[in-house]
Amino acid sequence: MTDGGRRAFIGSFTTAGGPGIVTAALTPDDGALTVLSTVNGPPDPSCLALSPDGRTLYTVSETDEGAVAAFRVPGAGNAGHTPEQTGPAVPVHGDGPTHLCLFAGHVLTANYGSGSVTAVPVRADGSLARSASGVFPPTAPGPRPHRRPHAHQVQPDPSGRWAVGVDLGTDSVRVYTLADGAPARHREVALRPGSGPRHLAFHPDGTRAYLLNERSPTLTVCRWDAAEGTLRPLAEIPVLPGAPSGDAYPSGVAVSPDGRFVWTATRGEDVLSVFAVARGPDHADHSAASEGTAGGEGAAGTAGLRLTATVPCGGHWPRALTESHGFLYVANERSGDVTWFAVDPDTGVPRRRGSIPVTAASCVVVG
Repeated sequence: MTDGGRRAFIGSFTTAGGPGIVTAALTPDDGALTVLSTVNGPPDPSCLALSPDGRTLYTVSETDEGAVAAFRVPGAGNAGHTPEQTGPAVPVHGDGPTHLCLFAGHVLTANYGSGSVTAVPVRADGSLARSASGVFPPTAPGPRPHRRPHAHQVQPDPSGRWAVGVDLGTDSVRVYTLADGAPARHREVALRPGSGPRHLAFHPDGTRAYLLNERSPTLTVCRWDAAEGTLRPLAEIPVLPGAPSGDAYPSGVAVSPDGRFVWTATRGEDVLSVFAVARGPDHADHSAASEGTAGGEGAAGTAGLRLTATVPCGGHWPRALTESHGFLYVANERSGDVTWFAVDPDTGVPRRRGSIPVTAASCVVVG
């Protein structure tokens, strides 16, 4: 935040009784959240993103019509704490936007229902232009022509040159640029059939990416080449120490700022998993050549990751998790709360410190 204040913004599903967008004060010493205000805006603001300067908050409206909206964030010294919508929500011409990011002067949305990625121009004051351009994946041929596209996430790579889109339906990742204000597909990478990739997080060194798979409780470790805009899968490893009791539905992945740990959330088991990251990116390449994408302990070595612990998420159905300044924040959708954890700096293991009630919580963004 520009005024030195720390806040968290929480999205929720209003059609499931959620309050809309919740603003909470954040105490830096212990990571604690205190609810300040709620604001009703577009329905189902399930995913949020902050501008780099912290002055504008962007949200999807995860509905069949699909839209994105911008909110002005008041400074901590101002009266009131409620973000104010800067203008009408802008249609994204896509069904069910589940994720958004800022990229090259635009807000990009991943539209789950239609499988498309949309770009909405951002004005100099942070508000949204009343226009949107999208790109739809081909129905055939493609890496999975028998599966319907379901774009679940889009985000910039660490270099800022590319946007990376994750498609759960076609088991693929697409790399985009912008051409004349519209997303343009640069490359497409096929993943294991049936893996169901959901979310991707980059390692801070900019050479690795961790791709969480929803249909199988696994994490695919990838090599990322920012110069060429290429993603190469190296290994796929389990996110749980044993077989799940039912459908696991992994949901979120986060990487520590120092690159030493990776965390995942799994909804069906209500747990967070902790991975230790091996030092040096070459470790993954060397092992991958001999072991491919096998599971088990061999694959852990292949990936340069080691599953070290699982801990309860503090609620039910952890939909998303966020790391900030040594704390993890988990949006537990079905128990209707946000829990926070202090992370042990030596082991990466999260220890629960508190929670606040937020009905149908879906995401947490920290400013």
